[in-house]
Amino acid sequence: MGHATAAIDAMPGMAMTTRTDRSTVAELREHEADLLRWQRELLRYVHRLTGDVDLAEDVVQESLMRLLRLRKERELDNPRAWLFRVATNLVRDGARRMETARRLTPMPETETAVTPETELERRETIRRVRTALDRIPYRDRELLLMRESGFRYWEIAEVIGVKPESVSTLARRALAKFEAAYRAEFRDEASF
Repeated sequence: MGHATAAIDAMPGMAMTTRTDRSTVAELREHEADLLRWQRELLRYVHRLTGDVDLAEDVVQESLMRLLRLRKERELDNPRAWLFRVATNLVRDGARRMETARRLTPMPETETAVTPETELERRETIRRVRTALDRIPYRDRELLLMRESGFRYWEIAEVIGVKPESVSTLARRALAKFEAAYRAEFRDEASF
């Protein structure tokens, strides 16, 4: 996925040189710093949610474009939370249309000295975590991934559509479900 500049430059009408178009481009470029700051964390979140880097890039680009369009009309109180809510809804809509289970895959970390043993252990842990996450309800999965991504509870509440005071309880329950599913994964493997 290109930078936000490429998304801005690719918008219809941006190549014109009228005064109005110049002011629109200038206004959009003011927001570019915010977009660049949120782009990577949004990509990581959507990639973990879908397990598909191409789909994640498409969802992030569409979410950013919607934010750019909306910002031309009005300001948002919390554009970051709005952006994550839009991305989450796009993923949900896509999952409903395709009716397929998505695998969660974390973004590859840039490590320089990785031994074959540590890479094997890392992949096995990732597989177990993915399997455990697949066993819990979708909303619980979203909540845990957002919490792990550093969202505050009120931001999570806004994205998943619950009251902020209920997020703590929902997070504890989701974590308990995840832990149970993770332990079950070990028991299932031990029985083979």
